[in-house]
Amino acid sequence: MNFNNRPGGRAPFREKRDKEFEEKVLEVARVARVVAGGKRFRFRAAVAIGDKKGRVGFGLGKGADVAQSVAKAVHQAKKGLVRVPIVNGTIPFEIKVKYNSAVVFLKPAPPGRGINAGGAIRVVSELAGIKDIIGKVISRSGNKINNARATLKALGLLMAKNHQS
Repeated sequence: MNFNNRPGGRAPFREKRDKEFEEKVLEVARVARVVAGGKRFRFRAAVAIGDKKGRVGFGLGKGADVAQSVAKAVHQAKKGLVRVPIVNGTIPFEIKVKYNSAVVFLKPAPPGRGINAGGAIRVVSELAGIKDIIGKVISRSGNKINNARATLKALGLLMAKNHQS
């Protein structure tokens, strides 16, 4: 029997395809714009994605509900993927990067140390597939979005400088 197009029946069982990227929501915020009748609320999602094999990205999305904003953020993150050089489970050399007000410092760690970093640096490093790293947000920036973008910029510069040498 063909169950695919029977009227009034359930949809056929479909296997979920493995996602290419793992995604983590860094922040969800309710934002508002003021109009004549009051306030219009939307949601803004900050999402980091990565394949744990050296590719990582970050995106922001706004939508009427949380699911829509997360989907938009994932789409945005896929557009700006960064390749990360991973040597023995860590980064090849230390780097300090400034993005807007956020300053992050990343340093290679010996094997077995783990990810010694907090907030956005930890999430981005895990999704990139880095096993051992020391990371520090040097500025007093509590802005997760800028911290994530600074980390991505630093990891991207590692690749650029790695090719030069």
